Amino acid sequence: MESALYHLPLRYEDRRHILKIGQLREQGVQVFSGIIIAAGESQTTRQRKRLYEVVISDDTGKISLKWFHYRKPFMQQRFTVGRQLIAIGEPRRFGAHREAHHPETEFLQAGQNLTDALIADPLVFGCYLPVYALTEGLHQKTVRRIWRDLVKDFAPLISSPIPEAIRRRHDLLPLGQAVEQAHWPSNDTSFEALESGTDRARRTLVFDEFFFLELGLALRRQGVTLEKGFSFKVEHRYTAPLARMLPFQLTTAQRRVLGEIKLDMMAPHPMNRLLQGDVGSGKTVVALMSALIAIENGTQVAVVAPTEILAEQHFLQFQPWLEKLGLSVVHLSGSTPQKNRKEILQRIAAGTVHMVVGPHAVLQESVRFKQLGLGIIDEQHRFGVRQRAALRNKGRHPDLLVMTATPIPRSLALTAYGDLALSVVDALPPGRTPVQTQMLGECDRQRAYQKIHEELAEGRQGYIIYPLVEETEKSDLLAASEGYDYLRRQIFPQFTLGLLHGRLKADEKAQLMREFKAGHIHLLVSTTVIEVGIDVPNASVMMIEHAERFGLAQLHQLRGRVGRGVASSHCLLMRSERCSDEGRNRLEVMVAHTDGFRIAEADLAIRGPGEILGTRQSGIPDFRVANLLRDGHVLEEARQEAFQLVENPEFAQGKAYADLRRELVRRWGGRLELASLG
Repeated sequence: MESALYHLPLRYEDRRHILKIGQLREQGVQVFSGIIIAAGESQTTRQRKRLYEVVISDDTGKISLKWFHYRKPFMQQRFTVGRQLIAIGEPRRFGAHREAHHPETEFLQAGQNLTDALIADPLVFGCYLPVYALTEGLHQKTVRRIWRDLVKDFAPLISSPIPEAIRRRHDLLPLGQAVEQAHWPSNDTSFEALESGTDRARRTLVFDEFFFLELGLALRRQGVTLEKGFSFKVEHRYTAPLARMLPFQLTTAQRRVLGEIKLDMMAPHPMNRLLQGDVGSGKTVVALMSALIAIENGTQVAVVAPTEILAEQHFLQFQPWLEKLGLSVVHLSGSTPQKNRKEILQRIAAGTVHMVVGPHAVLQESVRFKQLGLGIIDEQHRFGVRQRAALRNKGRHPDLLVMTATPIPRSLALTAYGDLALSVVDALPPGRTPVQTQMLGECDRQRAYQKIHEELAEGRQGYIIYPLVEETEKSDLLAASEGYDYLRRQIFPQFTLGLLHGRLKADEKAQLMREFKAGHIHLLVSTTVIEVGIDVPNASVMMIEHAERFGLAQLHQLRGRVGRGVASSHCLLMRSERCSDEGRNRLEVMVAHTDGFRIAEADLAIRGPGEILGTRQSGIPDFRVANLLRDGHVLEEARQEAFQLVENPEFAQGKAYADLRRELVRRWGGRLELASLG
């Protein structure tokens, strides 16, 4: 029954007033009335299709009602000259003429006036009418009658144990009343608020939904804060020398985030923090500084990345700096030879290795640390909650820092990772150049090749990205392997090209990337395996084939592989001839914005939260009422109240909050592992 009550209207129609024909505007469904002055079949001039037209008028004007699908005998019997009708439809203006296509119609009975008609049937006139999603064979009037009776009988039985003080602070309705008004809004409600989903009733339901989720996340976070972890001392034994070694100064954003991490690491409970930053914002250096704090306190660090390429990239980045500091770092992956692997595992267990970098192989049971103090997970959205727990279980409540270069809208981060503290590196390091992005069609292909040729001739490098490795029967995409052969022979014969794809062995990929980074390969033809972790500052141009086949977040990650040096950089988005309007819109977002967070908001609007993070492992709940894009400010309010309430010592055991705890377990117990809460 509860799920039926929460099957809310998709939208509303304002049928509170009957308008004069002269008052009609092109702004959605309106109610108007008139007397039939003409009715009959006619023919459209262009397509020579027949239609049925009824012209009505009042003392302010006239309007044509048109039906393109109809049964002639029924129409002739129903619409006779002289009858007064009420029409519900969307008026349109064509020059001086007004029209409404396929309107609903009701007829006034003999002796009935418009005022009587308005109050005669509340399922048709005189109020805001809900519009529900329909299944085949059902009509709105039937569904409205079902839901009106259901809401009347059962909505008063619903209640929420949210404390009265919180309800008053946020001007919330009692929950049953909110459900009732969400189905049947009162006539004094603002129509603009109803259309935007910000009316008091819907806001109450959204707050209620967010509040219980955030209450559960607050308890999960508190579970971490109540555990005894490492209370690290920050003595700058390694961080200060590293800062002097770096060829650049940390940005204000990097220093701020590092300060937040230091405070967490100094606390007596484990850190549980999400480090979010756009492509190229300098998260890796922040992570390394954090690692050195753990190492100078005599503990070890594990860095886990989603792919072998990214793991090796981190290893190659960290190794020179750590060796200069006299510290030991090892790379452990599935392709590590057995002999080397055995020796590495022994050194990790003995504590002579300060840092381990690798993909999922680091999480295997055979990897045992002497004393793991900090776990770092890169590209968090590629891992599930289980992997986070596996890393934490490698030590006695180690600190955990998870990072992502996929910009996540704040509202999404507070639900997917709401149990983590959030730090955002929101500025690019100096010297980074914004990438100039263009959307090109097939007719521009030679111009795109010419641009790549110019960049390579200047001594710089580039990428050409394909969506597939090889041609399939179901797809007409150019395959990376075929494209590579064509480009090598026909377009860029004077340059050295390399082909990188997911089916290469790990050592082959690593060798290819070393050659590209060293400048021996000028142009890398690749599938999306280069999406994250490839750092080649000399690469200044990228062309993405069939760019409309990629999601916004993926395009942004790919584009982030160029613009990492001082040279002006370019990203050429090649769309196919059959690119849809939605595909073109996505590419226009990429052309217009370089800010990953703006792109992420657009991505959230287009695809929804589950698609962005991968529903299976993101932990994103399916909200019944709330909309993360629309209701972000309500989420912030609900989160603040929930986290504040959990700080109250009475919350966990006090009788005053018993109903609240029971409701929390009922709603989220299984999902948030809160079954023991009583």
